[in-house]
Amino acid sequence: MTDDSDTGPRETLRGHVKWFDAAKGFGFVVAEQGGPDILLHANVLRNFGQSSVADGAQVQLVAQSTRRGMQAVEVLEIEPPEGAADPAEALDEDQVDLDNAGPMEPARVKWFDKGKGFGFANVFGKGEDVFIHVEVLRRSGFADLQPGEAVGLRVADGARGRMAVQVTPWDAALNGGDGA
Repeated sequence: MTDDSDTGPRETLRGHVKWFDAAKGFGFVVAEQGGPDILLHANVLRNFGQSSVADGAQVQLVAQSTRRGMQAVEVLEIEPPEGAADPAEALDEDQVDLDNAGPMEPARVKWFDKGKGFGFANVFGKGEDVFIHVEVLRRSGFADLQPGEAVGLRVADGARGRMAVQVTPWDAALNGGDGA
């Protein structure tokens, strides 16, 4: 139970991610209307279904003033950073036939190394690994992925195997949606 004297009223705001560090477990959002930076904790982001968010991504969230400043209490929407092209455009069309990309499917991350710029996941019910490139991840609105994280993937066959062309939060894949 929280003491109401410690917090102000909740308000729905739009803004952009200033930065988010999945290893530290937090980041900050800058509201469109200005004001102090808004703390975005990893737990609040996980409640939305993501473990990270790309710097510059547009967000809609519910924030509340606390003794420690403005804090996000719920994420309502995340859009990829402005100017980011379709995630599939990050792939070289010589490597992948984008017209043959499949529907959104639920998957689990095996590993992802942001420093190397790639990782792998498994679509449920299918044995082969799916390659995930960091640029596809970023253009899908994510900054990083954690081992075991549940995500949605739209996959295409490439010259070297199956490749993700889009990544979404887990619930978008379960609902058969595109995350938009």
